[in-house]
Amino acid sequence: MIDAAELVDNEFLRQFELKIDDHFAKIEYSLQERKIFLTKLIVPEELDNEEFKSKFLKTVFENIEERNLSVVPTSPEIAKFIRRNRQYKKLLPVGVRI
Repeated sequence: MIDAAELVDNEFLRQFELKIDDHFAKIEYSLQERKIFLTKLIVPEELDNEEFKSKFLKTVFENIEERNLSVVPTSPEIAKFIRRNRQYKKLLPVGVRI
């Protein structure tokens, strides 16, 4: 399902967007210097399950890693994802612990 969808970085609205069928998921962010602050995860009820959120976040983190940015998760859900997926801890800036 998520594999066929395309991740869009809407720089104007400062959010990553993913549209699946008629449903729209997004992660709001703030970009400062070489750090991206992930502030809010918004997923419609129809897609609100751990599997979808995990795939969506993995796609976003791969995009961030390609752009060589550090991640500062300010959303509790995104911080929980990083704790469960330790491979993304390397994207945290020096001094930030989760």
